[in-house]
Amino acid sequence: MRLLERMRKEWFMIGIVLAIAGAKLEPSIGVNGGPLKPEITVSYIAVATIFFNSGLSLKTEELTSALVHIKLHLFIQIFTLAFFPATIWLFLQLLSITPINEWLLKGLQTVGCMPPPVSSAVILTKAVGGNEGIVITPLLLLLFLGSSSSVPFTSIFSQLFMTVVVPLIIGQIVRRYIKDWLERKKPPFGAISSSVLLMIIYTTFCDTFSNPNIDLDKFSLILILFIIFSIQLSFMLLTFLFSTRNNSGFTPADTVAIIFCSTHKSLTLGIPMLKIVFAGHEHLSLISVPLLIYHPVQILLGSVLVPTIKSWMVSRQKGVKLTRPTV
Repeated sequence: MRLLERMRKEWFMIGIVLAIAGAKLEPSIGVNGGPLKPEITVSYIAVATIFFNSGLSLKTEELTSALVHIKLHLFIQIFTLAFFPATIWLFLQLLSITPINEWLLKGLQTVGCMPPPVSSAVILTKAVGGNEGIVITPLLLLLFLGSSSSVPFTSIFSQLFMTVVVPLIIGQIVRRYIKDWLERKKPPFGAISSSVLLMIIYTTFCDTFSNPNIDLDKFSLILILFIIFSIQLSFMLLTFLFSTRNNSGFTPADTVAIIFCSTHKSLTLGIPMLKIVFAGHEHLSLISVPLLIYHPVQILLGSVLVPTIKSWMVSRQKGVKLTRPTV
């Protein structure tokens, strides 16, 4: 299963490249008003499909058992939805005097505002990504980016409710009645969501490549890539140091969850949300670029660091057992 999941992620990253390349070759297909009619098929049907799919795959019993880790949840939520975006905002005040493309910098801020991915860890799962993130992320985007969003506040939340919350709830209701069938057949939920997400990415870049006034310089792109690597590594180190302090109260397993959940960002929720918050914005694709970069970077860093972190966790857990007094 792990091998299949890894292969799916690798193919998805290749799919992102192909979707952008396809948009470059023939942008007229996916632009607003084009044959795909993305203003309907993407803005409503595709986004709703992703979250109905999430509702079907969400195991409520795992969420219920995870809610006992109140301190762990609180730390991750504060770090992800308060410390992370605020730190990025301060950092961007320094970067604003550089020649880096301003819309890529705004995109970097949107990355900071995103909740963790649904699949990062069972301990956090949809409690943050499916609930608080849906409400707080748009508020953070409007707080840090202000008038960059041209869509009225009420329209953003009404569309988020209809295309995210309602499908998620319906998916959960349907799951109750077909739970046994789902457990037996194990439908490819990940592959379905990834395919729909690629369609959203494709149409987003169709709008960009059909606009001759938008230009992305390679210098800015390379710098953003370097910055994203640096941010992820720095925040992973910071969460590790904080959660392993003597008086932190976190177990080694908690530390592992904190490292990944606090620093990972949701592409599945992020891209549809940007599509809603920045609907009709001519620079939407440029704003989306940092999140599209952040996703494969977090997978790459995770793959590289997992063996080391797992080895550390096992050694610490053995150390705890050895030092525990016998009765």
